[in-house]
This record gives sequence, structure tokens and C-alpha cells, in this order.
Amino acid sequence: MTLSLYVDTARWRAHQQSVLAEFPGLVPVAKGNGYGFGNERLAREATRLGTGILAVGTAHEAAGLLDRYDGELLVLTPYRVGEPGGQLPHRVIRTVAHAEALQALPAGSRVVVECMTSMRRHGISHADLARLPVGGISFEGFALHLPLDRPDGSDPVAEVTQWVEAIAGAGLPTSTVYLSHLSAADLSRLAGRLAGTAFRSRIGTRLWLGDVGSLQACATVLDVTPVIRGERYGYRQHKAPSDGHLLVVTGGTAHGVGLEAPKYLHGVLPRAKGLARAGLATVNRTLSPYSWSGKQLWFAEPPHMQVSILFLPADAAKAPVPGDELGLNVRHTTTHFDLVADR
Repeated sequence: MTLSLYVDTARWRAHQQSVLAEFPGLVPVAKGNGYGFGNERLAREATRLGTGILAVGTAHEAAGLLDRYDGELLVLTPYRVGEPGGQLPHRVIRTVAHAEALQALPAGSRVVVECMTSMRRHGISHADLARLPVGGISFEGFALHLPLDRPDGSDPVAEVTQWVEAIAGAGLPTSTVYLSHLSAADLSRLAGRLAGTAFRSRIGTRLWLGDVGSLQACATVLDVTPVIRGERYGYRQHKAPSDGHLLVVTGGTAHGVGLEAPKYLHGVLPRAKGLARAGLATVNRTLSPYSWSGKQLWFAEPPHMQVSILFLPADAAKAPVPGDELGLNVRHTTTHFDLVADR
């Protein structure tokens, strides 16, 4: 019995093609858990897209895809001086974010230089441009990783333009610039301003997860046990709040179920909902991501390693039977599915 991700493949691939058409020169991204699909599956999809290049998160991920992807592999995490790991083939392009790292790479290395944008994460500064060694290294381009939100109203196109002009002023090539988090409209504006530069958008989430209707996460019911109000159950022997059923379903902490990354909340209503959830959690009431007959279910207790136990009140829909599947709403970038199946 598995935690499954079902893919409407024709619809999913049609969405990929629409994103590819919107962002000419697109660089697909496969990293981490492969956005729920696994990096090997995404490497196959990238081959179908025909982009000729695939971005990955780490050098370790690049090494793992050498036999799965025949094109160029761009490692997004910057090279660190002295980092462990074997030599990667010439078709692997490294990112560097410091002049010292660029100097430490072997002669002939292919590199993309990351610039320090308003993200303030990592990258070279404007002053560093003059310190970059120009001999012995194959410059494949520069990269600008930009913020998602701009509450100050600043213009991302202006920020990119300033960087391209600074790079050109330092006598460095501006033929290719890799970008993250720019809209198609912004790219069109850039093309009008900087016709001599090819802008390539690195896209993962929107490409693979942009059409949520093409994806369906499901869990299998393993056991159904009736309980009466006040009857104790589980590791901590809580009391059943009413008559109902305990549902043992696939999906636990090993899958990422019940684990939640911090979220940035905008506005009063999301903050109020967050406070309400926190208040319920203090009395051991936590909504699960699982649903049955259109109703979201509560965790009966915290998720286990590979299963979760849910509470279904007696006055709700008819209880499922072992083998039935429940839908669940999970964050794909933090979920490890047992099965990814095409439909």
C-alpha cells in the first residue's frame, strides 16, 4: 500500500509546453525531492522538452543524473573552495559566487558567475567584477537570483539592467544571463533594452507544479477501527471525542506528511487563521491534509513514521474500507511519494 501521486500526463506535459513557449531559452530545474516526482523523472521530462540543459541543486545531484540526462547540467549551489567530491565531466557547469572560488577551480572549468542581487543571499559584488580572472576559465554566463516579492515597488528590470551594464563595463561577456523569478513581461522589457544578451529563465515550481489540476495525491486506507466516545486509543491513549472510526492511512513523517515549513503570511486573515491553528494545536486538535467524501479530517494523533491515524466522526460520511484511497493536499516540494503513476 502506497502514498501515490497520480499524473494526468497529457495535461501536465501540455502545461510544460505552455511555459516553454512563454519563456524562450527556459532552463528546467530538478533538485531536492524532484518537486515530488523525483529528479530522474524530471530529467526524462527535460529531455523531452529539448532544452539541452538541466539545472540541479548540488554537485551530488549532478553526479546522480549523469547517466540519466545527456545534456548540460548546471549546478545552482555555488562552488566552495575545498569542497569534497570527485571531478565532474566537462558538460557540468558550476556556479561560483566568490572570486576566490573562481580562482580555485581547475583550468578550463565551465562556470556561471552568481551576482549579489537584492536577495542578499550570495554572489559577487559590483566591486568584485574587476577581480574576476579572465584567463583559463570558460565563462558560460552570469546569474541573477531575484526576490519573489517587491514591497518597496522596486523594478526587477532596472536591477537586471544595472548588473548587465556593470558586467559589460568590466569588460566581461554579457552574451548569456541566467535569471530566476522574472515574469515573461519583464523578460520582454529586458529584450527591448538589452538586445545583445540572451536571458534564460531557470524555472522549477511553475514548470512542474503550475497546473495543480493535473496532479492528484492519494493515500491508501490500511485499517478502519470503530471507537466510541471516551474510548482510549493510540500511543498516548487519548480519548475519542465522539463515536466514530480511526482510519490508519499511508503517509507519515518519512513521506513529509505532517511536517510544515515556515510560511510568510500576508494580511490579517491569514494571520488570524494561523493563530487559530496554533490555538487548536495546544489542545491536540490538528487538521490533517487528508480528505474523505469532500471533508478534511483531523489527525487522531501525530503522524507516525510511515502511516497516519485519522479520526472520522460517526455523523460524517460512510467510513471507507481498507484499500480505498483518500485524497490529500500536500506540499510537493517536501513530500516523498512511494509511487508516481501516469494516468
